[in-house]
Amino acid sequence: MFRLLMVGAGGFFGAISRYALSGFTYRIVKNPWFPYGTLTVNILGCIFIGFLAGLAESRQIFSPDTRAFWLIGFIGSFTTFSTFSYETMGLAQDGQINSALLNLGLHLVLGLLGVWLGSVAAKLI
Repeated sequence: MFRLLMVGAGGFFGAISRYALSGFTYRIVKNPWFPYGTLTVNILGCIFIGFLAGLAESRQIFSPDTRAFWLIGFIGSFTTFSTFSYETMGLAQDGQINSALLNLGLHLVLGLLGVWLGSVAAKLI
């Protein structure tokens, strides 16, 4: 039961962080034609999960409850793959095929790079 509360608490803070960072990004970029806010949180989330999972695996410094809070709760609600999919489909349906493909490519390539960078950073600490 405690682990469920940890996931829920992490999810609460992750969702708020996602909302705040995405909104902040949109206010900074001021370019409504591309989902930069979602891209920002997805790439940052990939870096976070790579880093924290790398620490958890290489150093065994997280208890199962702490791991549930951060990896499942916080990062699980912070990253926005479902929003990414929805926005990409919207771009395609609006006839913006190039933007949809760019969004897809950037998320995949930068996301994988982010997980790798986070993992490498964790191993270097």
